Amino acid sequence: MKKYSEIYNIIKNMIRSGELTAGDKVPSVRKAAQIYGVSVTTIQNAYFDLCADGYIIAREKSGYFVADIQEVPHSDEEYFEENSTEFDLTGGTADADSFDFKLWQRYMKSALRQTQRLLTYSQPKGEYDLRCAIAGYIKEKRNVITSPDRIIIGAGVQPLLQILCTLLDSKESVSFPDKSFVMGMNIFSDYGFDVHTRYKDADIIYVSPSYMTRWGDVMPIKRRIELINYSSQHGSLVIEDDYENEFLYNVRPTPSLFALGKGNIIYMGSFSAMLLPGIRISFMVLTRELAEKFDKNSFRFAQTASKTEQIALCNYIRDGHIKSQIRKIRRLYSAKTKAFANLIKAQIPQANVQIGENTLQIMFSADFNKSTDIFEKYGLKVFIEKYEEGVIKLVISPSGIPNDKMEAAVLRLKNAVK
Repeated sequence: MKKYSEIYNIIKNMIRSGELTAGDKVPSVRKAAQIYGVSVTTIQNAYFDLCADGYIIAREKSGYFVADIQEVPHSDEEYFEENSTEFDLTGGTADADSFDFKLWQRYMKSALRQTQRLLTYSQPKGEYDLRCAIAGYIKEKRNVITSPDRIIIGAGVQPLLQILCTLLDSKESVSFPDKSFVMGMNIFSDYGFDVHTRYKDADIIYVSPSYMTRWGDVMPIKRRIELINYSSQHGSLVIEDDYENEFLYNVRPTPSLFALGKGNIIYMGSFSAMLLPGIRISFMVLTRELAEKFDKNSFRFAQTASKTEQIALCNYIRDGHIKSQIRKIRRLYSAKTKAFANLIKAQIPQANVQIGENTLQIMFSADFNKSTDIFEKYGLKVFIEKYEEGVIKLVISPSGIPNDKMEAAVLRLKNAVK
């Protein structure tokens, strides 16, 4: 979660770099809160300080505008440097021991030797052999049965959602589980869709059954069947983002919505969490109708994922490494979460600590009456779920913290909240 100091620095740097010039209107407080995924209060605090320092000015009933930068004394001072974060507790980084870099390098070198193939651009849908490999993988893993022609590959979920928006009717309404799905909500909003949260009568329903909330809540089978039946009866299109399904440990495996559905499900998945954040390959399985529409308009799209990485991943999957990789990180991250939770209980006994359903997240709550900037001062990056009435609730994901530094990270957390 971005604090007001980070928002302050982002906007200040945009003004100083010329991305925002004198007279430009900055996003409204509510719009900025959606863009950066923070509370309205956080944005207001950032805007108040920007006004006080002369970077923006407030105009009654009109909003905030960029001031004349020439009138602002130059200063390179930042509230907190972005690289001051020593411990990322948001799950945004991977453990170096979670991935066999040498093995991946061999597959990348093999892909680079396919010189003739690399002389051309990748197909708009992505490399056909990788789509075949993905079709086989999701059939075995999630009972998602589809032909490779319905699979679209992209460099992350964002470009795939952008493609999807061009295939759908922007006059339709879209519902998300809650406001934490900031990226998806903003993409659909930018394309003109009517975006809501928890709106059962929406034309398009976006769900992440294995990661319904930041706590890692999993949608039970009964709710999945109810959603399938409801969407079928009302003609709703369901977008199933199967994020982190591979990491379910403490709950009985549940079938994908796609496997239960009746042709109105778009299935989405990603390999970044299984491999590395830096390997950006995601995919979506379109309905037959949308796949045909994509084919008719394929000239409008360009493939965003690296062709070299696609070739490497295809062979990596075919050789069975993806299965062993999942087993490896399951054991590693489950053990790290439990160990980190036990350290918190020992060092901060007054805190309430629980492990989420998927065993990747720790729900942490404690008495707290300070500015949330204290976490940055202690070199911690945290996700604040809630802060009110003297109690703060954090969602902690320690996956990227090395084992020999976990105790130090917990001590920093202890000092921040004590």
